[in-house]
Amino acid sequence: MSITTVLVANRGEIALRVFRTCERVGLPGVAIHTREDEGAPHTRVGETESVRVSSYLDIDAIIDAALSSGADAIHPGYGFLSENAAFARAVIDAGLTWIGPSPAVIERMGRKDAARELAVAAGVPVVPSYGLDDDPETFAYPVLVKAAAGGGGKGMRVVRSAAELPEAVAAAKREASKAFGDDTMLIEKYVESGRHIEVQVMGDAHGTVLHFGERDCSPQRRHQKVLEEAPAPTLDEDTRARIHAAAVDLAASVGYTGAGTVEFLLDNATGDFYFLEMNTRLQVEHPVTEAVTGVDLVALQLNVALGDPLPLTQADVRIKGHAIEARIYAEDSFAGFLPQAGTATHVTWPAGARVDQALESGQVVTTAYDPMLGKIIARGADRAEAVERLLEALDGTAIFGLTTNTGFLRALVDSTEFRDAAIDTAWLDRNVVPEPSDEGARVLAGIVLNAVLDTAPRGPWQPDGFRMGGPRGPLVEHGRPLGADGWQTGADATATGVQRVGHVGVGDGFVLRGRHGSEVVHRGQRFVLDEPALSDEGGASGDGTVVSPMPGTVLDVRVAEGETVSAGQVLGVVEAMKMELALEAPADGTVTAVTAAVGDQVALGATLFVVESA
Repeated sequence: MSITTVLVANRGEIALRVFRTCERVGLPGVAIHTREDEGAPHTRVGETESVRVSSYLDIDAIIDAALSSGADAIHPGYGFLSENAAFARAVIDAGLTWIGPSPAVIERMGRKDAARELAVAAGVPVVPSYGLDDDPETFAYPVLVKAAAGGGGKGMRVVRSAAELPEAVAAAKREASKAFGDDTMLIEKYVESGRHIEVQVMGDAHGTVLHFGERDCSPQRRHQKVLEEAPAPTLDEDTRARIHAAAVDLAASVGYTGAGTVEFLLDNATGDFYFLEMNTRLQVEHPVTEAVTGVDLVALQLNVALGDPLPLTQADVRIKGHAIEARIYAEDSFAGFLPQAGTATHVTWPAGARVDQALESGQVVTTAYDPMLGKIIARGADRAEAVERLLEALDGTAIFGLTTNTGFLRALVDSTEFRDAAIDTAWLDRNVVPEPSDEGARVLAGIVLNAVLDTAPRGPWQPDGFRMGGPRGPLVEHGRPLGADGWQTGADATATGVQRVGHVGVGDGFVLRGRHGSEVVHRGQRFVLDEPALSDEGGASGDGTVVSPMPGTVLDVRVAEGETVSAGQVLGVVEAMKMELALEAPADGTVTAVTAAVGDQVALGATLFVVESA
């Protein structure tokens, strides 16, 4: 068997990651793109051809793109169709090489319900569960409702009482149906304090299954990972060995081939671990495993797809150092993790760390796809060094024009709890990461403004407490003091665009001076020091107007004009970037306007409902 050209059935940083290995081993690649992704970075790799398709979920179109471009193999990346057995089967039936596990194994292990049964058969411990037809009053709450057919936090709800169960199941079914085309649900015991430990495995067609150590992915919001690291800190060697063995035993029992991840939940209260699910693909967080093992997992996927035996043994897999990955999302983490959209006007990624990304200056970010913009991976000789290097890398990351979670990640990584490896999977649901103050941003903005004023004629309209013949006073712009006393790096008054400046007290950051103020990124957090906004962005206003708190799609409208509603009653549901948000009535009253319809694309701040108070 041979492979001459690989089509990557994915987009963005995922496609770029696979192309990087293909280029290194001398394999030409073919990209695909939709109308929205015309000219996107993943379509411009070297001599890579890019074929337009109607959707990244259109199986027939993707296979046609491979055949028409001369590709003889398809790599699915992760997300989209990567765990779709029908896609894998269609690729093989078209005479192409599928770079992934067999369709039969994807079918068996890709579903949480089937995988659970296989884990039991293999002697791997599983989380206690309940049947959908069981009496919910008999459940030991809290329980977790989750989709049987998917992952990535979609179709999952924590339920704390029998009364909450119907609404939680309905919402999870909606998400699962949209994300996976299957709304089958499981109900399991919810572990209040647990760690998410997963094991990277790789199997070949000759019966060998190896593990490549474990990762700790416990910091999560809404069941979606935000930080991942390898190896898992504070894990005792006996538990580590048993988890590795359980993962290999399960993969071997189903004849697993290719890359996969076996996920476990470690109960902090008992020390027991339970099988959660198996992801039959490469994972978003695979770079931390590559960083500590020195192994290119995509290259091994290609080896296995060719039918070759794995070129190493378990003894060859050695863990050296520590690596941590931070996922950069287009979201406002300090406003309920609401998805964001817009133009990333200026983008700077850090040096000194591995960065897997596909975001460049001037690129438009929409709500059509996952909100992840890129990943920053830092490695150190030990965990403490990896933490410091990741902080440095996040400090060197600046995305203007668009709010991201970079500042949130920086604060989380620098927290005592993360440094002490004390964060469990529900920590972010119970705790609030303090929002960074704008004090440092104001200082940095003042440095640049000072430089601009030094070159401008003095006059009464300067924001510096102008006085005839006197020294410059303190800078105040739009009511914000921009003090910048003390040692600082000089700013270039004639420069246009983003400048990196520093101050001995607050460190350095990035400043973009505009006509009416400054946009600053300090320690990853974006601050817009401009004229105050005249309108509220999202939620319910005091006059009963309910607006969209994020750009997205209207999934559900539950009321009509003239209907009487109670405070807190759900009026409708908006979805964007894998997140659903229920919009509630701000008070008892009557619905006097409904401007939303199911399927509408709505902007941030768009009026959707008006409720006149009783």
